[in-house]
Amino acid sequence: MTDVTKEQVLETLKTVRGPDLEHNIVELGMVSDVFISDGKVYFSITVPAERAKELEPLRLAAERVIKELPGVKGALVALTADKKAAPASAPAASPAAHAGHGHEGHAHAPQQPPRAGKIGVPGIKSIIAVASGKGGVGKSTTAVNLALGLQANGLRVGILDADIYGPSMPRLLKISGRPTQIDGRIINPMENYGLKVMSMGFLVDEETAMIWRGPMVQSALLQMLREVAWGELDVLVVDMPPGTGDAQLTMAQQVPLAGAVIVSTPQDLALIDARKGLNMFRKVEVPVLGIVENMSYFIAPDTGTRYDIFGHGGARREAERIGVSFLGEVPLTVSIRETSDAGTPLVASEPNGIVAGIFRDIAAKVWEQLHGQPQRPAPAIIFE
Repeated sequence: MTDVTKEQVLETLKTVRGPDLEHNIVELGMVSDVFISDGKVYFSITVPAERAKELEPLRLAAERVIKELPGVKGALVALTADKKAAPASAPAASPAAHAGHGHEGHAHAPQQPPRAGKIGVPGIKSIIAVASGKGGVGKSTTAVNLALGLQANGLRVGILDADIYGPSMPRLLKISGRPTQIDGRIINPMENYGLKVMSMGFLVDEETAMIWRGPMVQSALLQMLREVAWGELDVLVVDMPPGTGDAQLTMAQQVPLAGAVIVSTPQDLALIDARKGLNMFRKVEVPVLGIVENMSYFIAPDTGTRYDIFGHGGARREAERIGVSFLGEVPLTVSIRETSDAGTPLVASEPNGIVAGIFRDIAAKVWEQLHGQPQRPAPAIIFE
């Protein structure tokens, strides 16, 4: 099997007519961000913002012809909404764009106004986001252990890695390989420790640099959410990328998030950025379930002396100041770092440990915030 090239992709896309019915989408300059990795082809098609939904068949036609190329394992095509694109008076998409499709596709117009009603994901009862205002605060590690804590408390849980540029879940959960597909479109999630998992890290090589612009990120996120066979889940935990960019807005505006958990370290610098993330969720009317103070303190393993390396209590004071729940303090320990690097999260590998107990308690508080009723953490099961 030969590797497909960018030139082959563009040449093939010349068979898809543009909205004017006279030129193809390559000649019209509508194709951009062509990216190829491990036999999968990614690109975007720029269309007028007001016609994005109408031109969805154009995206489907482009996706189809690329999937038919020898050597192509899959294709992800996004419509980029651009008010300066082809004239709004251009005719409808060509009949060729409509041919060969027996199903309706999803609209990929990230810059359109959000729908009045957010569409849920069949089988998933609650979706929660784990977010931080900046990187380096241990958000992904917290998300994994929170998901495992919810599971340990008796819930069916999945986790979506929404960090397109720096996916962490394959390593944190020690999952390798590629997911399988159902009928060439719906993806079976990967699984470990009883968690169903989806991540861009399963689709591209670990060292591949993703150079997508916002619309491609938004499209990939929605496909990983809606075109995955999650099955029946009580909770889907979404590990958000750091900051308050396109991915966060996409999830907040187009997905019925039940709430968000904010992760911060105690020092003022991290809390400043955490406030930004918290305010973003409030502006888009996503409930903030609470704040976790990560790396809250360090206990020296040789002496037992406690050190507040990043200060202490900043997240608790911030939670009290703004009137949200303080979910708990997670210490900075060598075992958290070691188990994260090894892909054996503490809640799974050391279920009877102090830190695992902290995460189960945080998970119980999150569930209480979601449903307004206490959920006592299930006792750890010991095999002797």
